[in-house]
Amino acid sequence: MGFDLAHTAGNLPLQLHEWGPDFAVWCSYKYLNSGPGGPSGAFVHERHANSPDLPRFAGWWGHDETERFKMKKGFRPMPGAEGWQLSNAQIFSFAAHKASLDIFDAAGIENLRAKSLQLTGFLEQVLKEADSGRNLFKIITPSEPAQRGCQLSLLTDNRGKALFDFLAEKGVIADWREPNVIRFAPVPLYNSFEDVWQVGQLVAGFPTT
Repeated sequence: MGFDLAHTAGNLPLQLHEWGPDFAVWCSYKYLNSGPGGPSGAFVHERHANSPDLPRFAGWWGHDETERFKMKKGFRPMPGAEGWQLSNAQIFSFAAHKASLDIFDAAGIENLRAKSLQLTGFLEQVLKEADSGRNLFKIITPSEPAQRGCQLSLLTDNRGKALFDFLAEKGVIADWREPNVIRFAPVPLYNSFEDVWQVGQLVAGFPTT
């Protein structure tokens, strides 16, 4: 069993070893703040760490580093997740990624999750208040906090793109998904409760006529 954690890494606390999936993969450009083209990540459970017969892409950087440059035929994987690497790392993007991970380590993912729950709950509240009586959108992300990360998706009607453009002009960085969804993600590392409140004020000020 494997998991795609693109929207999860940096967003929710994970205990992959304890949960026991065989593997997981994720990107770093989304919630790990490394930007487009940033490093990807992979988890391989330690029960597979010394199983060289498992099918895999035989990548240069996954080969036993003590024999890598001997150019012998055959593939001897490094133990652990390293044995699934395909090529050498991009040093500059890895340096930026390391800086981001250091911040996560200092802040603590549990602390970030606690703030995220409060931020997203506050966003849900201010959006509902701003839309009261106007029916501009419906929040389609689950209302149960444990069932969501730091993102809320709004299903809009034919006024949705105009609302998105209005907010963008006011400096709100949201995300438009065709045909009619706006996504907001108050991220606990760098978004504040005031940011969320201001979004609500702007939505309330959107002209519907």
